Amino acid sequence: AYDFYKPDMVSEYPVVDGKLSIQCYLSALDRCYNVYRKKICAQWQKEGIDKDFTLNDFGFIIFHSPYCKLVQKSVARLLLNDFLNEPTLLKENDIYNGLEAFRDLKLEDTYFDRDVEKAFMKASSEMFSQKTKASLLVSNQNGNMYTPSVYGCLASLLAQYSPQQLAGQRIGVFSYGSGFAATLYSIKVSQDATPGSSLDKIIVSVTDLKARLDSRKCISPEVFAENMTLREKTHHLANYIPQCS
Repeated sequence: AYDFYKPDMVSEYPVVDGKLSIQCYLSALDRCYNVYRKKICAQWQKEGIDKDFTLNDFGFIIFHSPYCKLVQKSVARLLLNDFLNEPTLLKENDIYNGLEAFRDLKLEDTYFDRDVEKAFMKASSEMFSQKTKASLLVSNQNGNMYTPSVYGCLASLLAQYSPQQLAGQRIGVFSYGSGFAATLYSIKVSQDATPGSSLDKIIVSVTDLKARLDSRKCISPEVFAENMTLREKTHHLANYIPQCS
């Protein structure tokens, strides 16, 4: 997809179609979630479990994070998917109160429907706070990291919960890359949260994440602009001697 690409190899900056980029991201999320739900339900049926998969079956869910507002919209988007996929949910769950007017919508017609977006962001706000918000620690501080973005979200999540809180949880992971490549998978956290366990060691390794972010060196916008100008001038230069460390 040409939502975000680099036709000019001389420049390191991409050409971006912002509106198309958002549609590609949300469309990929819709498709991946649909396939994931079908796979999980098929697996459950083999195990004798007769139920539909919904967003509530994730203990946590993290996303590729170009910017944090899009992540919040993504949680709302998955709630919309559940709402349209399972008609019985309207009567069974209070979270859908007041959303009856959107019952007959087609998913593909809702990407830029402000009324739908506003309604489902409001309906999913508590779910976002419980399942996703903690994962945005690094994204809130660093912005978009491209390839490591979703793994920065995973580290952020692990850094803010204890082994006991994470043990046995299913963490949904939506990974996305420009060019319209995406996957949605889940991580099932070990039940063993004892001191010295693998889970405990992983969490200990990221407990200083916030302190490391806080220890960064602050520079003025002028210095940042100078550094970016130097980067642009030296991009693709051969036999170049670095000007600073």
